[in-house]
Amino acid sequence: MRSGPYNLFSEHLKQRFGQRVHKISVDAGFSCPNRGGSRNNPGCIFCGGEGSGATGIARGASIRAQLEDGREVMIRKYKAKRFLAYFQSYTNTFAPPETLAACFDEALAVPDVIGLAVATRPDCLGEATFDLLERCHHRTYFWLELGLQSIHDRTLRLIRRGHDYAAFLRAFHAAKARGLRVCVHVILGLPGEGREEMLATAAEMARLQVDGIKIHLLHVLEGTELARMYRTGEVRILERDEYIRLAVDFVERLHPATLIQRLTGDGPRELLLAPRWSLDKWEILNAINETFRRRGSYQGQLCGF
Repeated sequence: MRSGPYNLFSEHLKQRFGQRVHKISVDAGFSCPNRGGSRNNPGCIFCGGEGSGATGIARGASIRAQLEDGREVMIRKYKAKRFLAYFQSYTNTFAPPETLAACFDEALAVPDVIGLAVATRPDCLGEATFDLLERCHHRTYFWLELGLQSIHDRTLRLIRRGHDYAAFLRAFHAAKARGLRVCVHVILGLPGEGREEMLATAAEMARLQVDGIKIHLLHVLEGTELARMYRTGEVRILERDEYIRLAVDFVERLHPATLIQRLTGDGPRELLLAPRWSLDKWEILNAINETFRRRGSYQGQLCGF
């Protein structure tokens, strides 16, 4: 049962475990096939030197140490008692299955870690890796997070994603055939996409009935190809009110059962070129909620199911 206009992942966790559950991000030391195996090579145009979206991680420390440090912070700030180990940085299936298994075992051995979330790319999931992830699913509370960004191959080529939409569909259906929960990452505001293209991605996610979704705002970090494109005027960044309307439009078209794990995003303050308004995350979320209230709308209202 949702308590607002959309299905919040945090509420799902609270209902399942009887209390709030907090994610702790982990850097397992992997790279990404889209970087040629090196963290120093360019990957997607938006990805920074520390991996897209990965901030505040104690890199270089063991997985256990990272989780224990994060655990202490969460306990101190939120009086948290239960945690998910979130393998976030880069591509977290870009290693042999035995290496991955050791990492996941190390994470689950930390007190009060009750599950795993593993972020990866759809083109980095072989049968042996799926076998391991299926075992994780039966062993603990588990989410596979698949970076898609857009369903449009033209966009995927432009952002140098390194795979097409067909690759995503193969990975998604293989994961669902094994019973895995799948959270899909998408980005609003990618170069060359207008409102209709972005909402087509929402409609396709509704058709697939994805378990969870993370909606990211395209933001520009120093040192990326996107930063060069932004400075030369090759790419336009969404305005604040434009993004708020788009985010609501997007959620209205999702399947009613999909869990919303993220509604916006930002980058490290010291590296963020644009949009600076994205740093006011709570104001953005409040504005999204107010837009739902003003419209009298809700998740799934326009999805056709």
